[in-house]
Amino acid sequence: MAHAPFFQIDDGRYVPDDICRGPWDPNSLHGRVVAGLLAHEIETRHGDPAFHPARLTVDLFRMPPFAPAEVRSSVVRDGNRIRVVDAEFRSGGTAIARASAVLLRRSENPDGDVWHPKSWDVPLPGALTPPERRGDREPMWETRVIDHGFGSVQQKRAWLRENRQLIEGVELTPWVRAAFASDFTNPFANSGSAGLQFVNADITLYLNRLARGEWLGFEVTSHQSDEGVAVAECAMYDETGPIGRSSVCAVANRRR
Repeated sequence: MAHAPFFQIDDGRYVPDDICRGPWDPNSLHGRVVAGLLAHEIETRHGDPAFHPARLTVDLFRMPPFAPAEVRSSVVRDGNRIRVVDAEFRSGGTAIARASAVLLRRSENPDGDVWHPKSWDVPLPGALTPPERRGDREPMWETRVIDHGFGSVQQKRAWLRENRQLIEGVELTPWVRAAFASDFTNPFANSGSAGLQFVNADITLYLNRLARGEWLGFEVTSHQSDEGVAVAECAMYDETGPIGRSSVCAVANRRR
């Protein structure tokens, strides 16, 4: 990862690089970096090899200002098979976003068969052409469109890979990588012929297993909207198969 990281740490605070700026307001942070920092805090403080991070829900209830931020966390429940952790993202002394994570103890699958949908059958990232770079701004991530990218009104599928560290000097872990990328569901599933007109108020990531490798696949499985409110979902994959789901709720919005 040769690109500059999203954040540096200074006196316990996360100081953003310019690449962190959000699409709706140049003086705001992108929602994906907020989700990434919350996941990093939870994993760093409360992760355990015996527990699998099965769910992360991030509530994005204030526009995050482009300013240094702090993240704090606490354990809600630490049981034999389930651990629940809450985290809060703060900037300037104000709560900006919060997260709740559910970690489940790893064990063996029970006996028997259960129906599950077929995995997608698509070209791997290395077989796809990188998109042309637009403008002078460095891309926030790498993508490989499988079929029907942004602007399409058909079902979209694409690969995504992070091209920089979230925090300077800290390598991305599989869970932080997935949490960081999960916000992609909003622009991917909620955009159409008029571009992206919905800003998401949350992100919920479900993982049945951690990804192997850097590339994450997104397949839009649902978009429904009415009266300015949208609910959307993507199935997520790595190069060996399905790993989980990412869903968002969103409200109609106009770019400032």
